[in-house]
Amino acid sequence: MEKKLTTIIIGRQFGAGGRELGELLAKKLGIPYYDRSLLKVAAQRLGFDEEIFDNADERKPSILRSMLSINYGAMAADYSISSLNREKIYMAQSDVIRQLAQEGPAVFVGRTADYITRDMPHRLSIFLHADIESRAERVLRRCECSCICDAREFALKRDKMRQDYYNYFTGRNWGDAANYDLTFDTSRISIEKIADIIIQLI
Repeated sequence: MEKKLTTIIIGRQFGAGGRELGELLAKKLGIPYYDRSLLKVAAQRLGFDEEIFDNADERKPSILRSMLSINYGAMAADYSISSLNREKIYMAQSDVIRQLAQEGPAVFVGRTADYITRDMPHRLSIFLHADIESRAERVLRRCECSCICDAREFALKRDKMRQDYYNYFTGRNWGDAANYDLTFDTSRISIEKIADIIIQLI
């Protein structure tokens, strides 16, 4: 594909099918796909242990930002392990997302990629949501929980973590339609149909 074509950013409620849609779009369009694997890319490019990024994945820092004395420039320039914290990890990961997006079209799922790439041309941001029952059923099918009650609770807990993480680092409201170009309810429209709509739009 030509580099001018669209990079696709997918935000999602837990269990709404973000990973499934991302993988399907990447396959159909023949472009790279990045979700949790982005952490491995970030770790390898910046010389970190992958587990450090994995442990901070989509989790808000435990210390209030107002208590931190480090500004963005310092965080972007200093990635030393000795002074590593979740804010610095976020900045490092953000740099990798920007680098990968500049290399050409790709599909990014989560990690506030919609916010990080907001000023880049040729991008399409999407948010997926669904009713809790549909999401719990998807979680069960992925064998992440043993019963529907646990799956509901797990999905809601992960949503809260994603919301806190997104709102903290972006200053926006996670899931607000105003932050995205398109939103889809995956309990009403299939992942396959959504992929077709997006490809036609591109």
